[in-house]
Amino acid sequence: MNVNGRHYRTIWTEERGGEETLCIIDQTALPHEFRTIELKTVDDVCRAIRDMHVRGAGLIGAAAAWGVWVAARTAPEGDFSGFMAESMGKMRATRPTASNLAWALERQKKALAGLGRKDAVAAAHAEAQAIADEDASFCRRIGEHGLAIIREIAARKGGKPVHILTHCNAGWLAFVDYGSALSPVYAAFDAGIPVHVWVDETRPRNQGASLTAWELGMHGVPHDLVADNAGGHLMQHGMVDMVITGTDRVTRRGDAANKIGTYLKALAAYDNTVPFYVALPSSTFDFALSDGVREIPIEERKADEVRVMSGLSEKGALERVLICPQKTPARNWAFDVTPARLITGLITERGVCEASEKGILSLYPEQA
Repeated sequence: MNVNGRHYRTIWTEERGGEETLCIIDQTALPHEFRTIELKTVDDVCRAIRDMHVRGAGLIGAAAAWGVWVAARTAPEGDFSGFMAESMGKMRATRPTASNLAWALERQKKALAGLGRKDAVAAAHAEAQAIADEDASFCRRIGEHGLAIIREIAARKGGKPVHILTHCNAGWLAFVDYGSALSPVYAAFDAGIPVHVWVDETRPRNQGASLTAWELGMHGVPHDLVADNAGGHLMQHGMVDMVITGTDRVTRRGDAANKIGTYLKALAAYDNTVPFYVALPSSTFDFALSDGVREIPIEERKADEVRVMSGLSEKGALERVLICPQKTPARNWAFDVTPARLITGLITERGVCEASEKGILSLYPEQA
């Protein structure tokens, strides 16, 4: 994705100070400031994932993969295998819901099996780069498959804009590049199809307002920010042609965990016969789970994410403000699960399928 005329991925390495350094876009600074930061230690990587300097299923996985390389090159002399196991355990514990994190760590574990430190550093670098490149490639293909759906809707509308509602951020900032839910939108826009996006603000961290709106603005895609609870109203009045969201974990039967509030959008879409699609690369499937509501671990984050909001003041300063009484307690579940029965289809790098075990296995028969 281009930012002010320069192409960026969300995570990359470059020469800084005479050594190869892991770099990320600091998403906590967006949309008011674009800055990059360096991750030099395993603790830096863990902090970046846990505190959401990087976030989104694909990017969390890529960050963990690169974190293994950071661990290998910074391991102290002595118990290399013990340090690596401890480092991977720290990274695995940062965010429990996204399946990509554990998936990436398992890939690195296999790549490093039986290697000494020197060979492990090279192998970890190669595997992390492969995971990042694969993530970007898969997301580009998700865009191509989703484009066909948008093109069909556009044809039925006779050239009028296709109105798409999304929730949270599943654009290129949530992956290494392109994104999942927004990849079809970018593909359609670049193909000359008129599209318009309804951007949910996505409380409590406002990823829609802060990240999705920023991305779409950078790319020139027409969009409007709406309150989270406006989605049902828009659907009732025929103002939404389709919903596309991302996901952090999908079971073998098609249940999808995504940012809290996604389930309510799916219910509203079902009630108003609006197609509801979930976009994901294969790394987000968890074929070991069947019942998403019962089995997907749901992260509960700090209460202050609900109690406190941050933004740009009239004086141009970033400020945090308390939006409730000082002593009000809060609970903060970060995700909910949308049952497969409410999902029109899953858009993957291998194509579009029904959100069911049969549909998923038609694209991924090796998981049967």
